[in-house]
Formats: sequence, structure tokens, C-alpha cells
Amino acid sequence: MDARKIAEAHLEAWRSADPAAVAATAAQFQDPDTGGWLSGDALAAHAAAVLERFRNPRLQVEQVTGDADAVTVWWTLEADHRDSYLGIPGAGGVVRIAGTDLVTAEGRVRRSFDRLAVAGALGYRAAFVPAADEVREFGVSARAASSRTDRPGAFTLTWVEVGGPAEAAEVDLLSVEIVKGLRASKGFLGVATFDVGDRKYTLAAFDRPESVRAVHARPHQRAVRRFFRAGLCARALTSVLIPEVVREYARCADCGTVVRLGDGAACGCGWTPGDVPLL
Repeated sequence: MDARKIAEAHLEAWRSADPAAVAATAAQFQDPDTGGWLSGDALAAHAAAVLERFRNPRLQVEQVTGDADAVTVWWTLEADHRDSYLGIPGAGGVVRIAGTDLVTAEGRVRRSFDRLAVAGALGYRAAFVPAADEVREFGVSARAASSRTDRPGAFTLTWVEVGGPAEAAEVDLLSVEIVKGLRASKGFLGVATFDVGDRKYTLAAFDRPESVRAVHARPHQRAVRRFFRAGLCARALTSVLIPEVVREYARCADCGTVVRLGDGAACGCGWTPGDVPLL
């Protein structure tokens, strides 16, 4: 068969968002997400998943080189991100990336693109962490501070256990809404979130125990319903912690003296540390 015609038909199948046609126009297919060569029903299922994540593909051919035995196609793609990819929630962004297809006369299609470029196109920055060792697991974190510098009177610590990237992305979307709700409450001092292994943790600080009621706003209620009634996450923990001691220290940039923050705290050269948000 003519590799040029195979490449043309295969690209048109993707452009038409037709998983069956994608499988019919390639004897074997591989890309950075397949984990190996796919064909037949497995390829159709992969194409369906891709087209569910990235809908309405606008695929443009930039250049074609080769002959009837093998061709390389340089293409650019613009598509609407609608489902989780690499743990990135499908929140309505648009991805724009470039890639290549190497197509042979035997119908083998090897697609290449940069997954980090996909993440970057969706506004995500890659973070590399060590692999787990025999003692520790590693993850990523974030924080959302308020402008208040009060000493905390209460903390809430929660975690949920997620069952994979798609569920993790759904929890992330719920978490964004919960944090937005917390930031609007009067007693909120800040929140830190961190993902380690299959758990997603949230640590929030409040000015007094009574202010913890702010977590029961509607976004949090929706998350609770998703856990108890809709099967979201395998396990969860919630807690309210009352701090016995909170100490904060700062170092003078001039003399190097460490000062414990408090009324009238100052180093020998007269520097007084200013208050900063806790989280």
C-alpha cells in the first residue's frame, strides 16, 4: 500500500473524531500514551478515550516528507480539553501542540508529541519528584493564603484516598471550589494542600474553633455528598485540631540573630520582624 494514502486517511479519521476509522486506517498504532503498539478494538478504545479528553480536534498538516514506502507528517493540533489527562482536570481549556506521525506502507503509525508540552499548553508546570523509597512517599503541594496574620485558634486536617488520575482530577476540581468558599469566610487564615501517594491532604487554619463552621459551605457539602452517595474516593478522614503551642521565628538579615515573634520582639540591632500569613 501507499504510505502517503494511509497517512492521509488516518489523519482524516482523527480529524473526523471517528475511533472506528482510526483503527481501520492503521494496522498498528503507537503514541506516548499507549504503552506499546495497539490495533483493532484496543486502538479504537484508545482513540475514543483521546477524543473524549480532547474534543473537536482541529488538525492541520504542516509538512509531509517521504515516499510510498514511508512518510513523516508534521502536524499541529488544537482541541478542547474536556476530561482528565495526566491528572489535569478537564476544565474547559484549549490545547495547542505540534507532533509528527511516521507512517509505513505496512500501515504502522508511530505518533510522537511532547506530553510536557500538552501540560504546558493547559497552564500546568511539570514538577519532578523522587520515586518512593522504603521509608517515604513524595508528592506535590499548594497553598492559598489570606491577608490575615492572626495566630491560629484551630486547624482542620482532612485527607481522601483517590483511585486513579481521573478521580484525582475530580477531587481537585471540588477542592478548588471549597478553597474559594473558605477564602470568603471571616475566620479563615489560610490553607495548604498536598498530594502524597494516593492521598490528597488539606490543612486549613482558622482564627478560632467557631470559625471552622465555614468548611460546611455548599462546595464542601457537594464534596461530602459525592463521597457518601456517589462513590467518590475509597477512604476519607476529617479532624479539627486545637493548637496548644504555636511558635514562629525570624532571622535578622543584618546581625543574623534569631528572634521569636511576640510582643516587642526585636534583635540586638533593633530589627523587629513583621507578621506574615501562617499558611
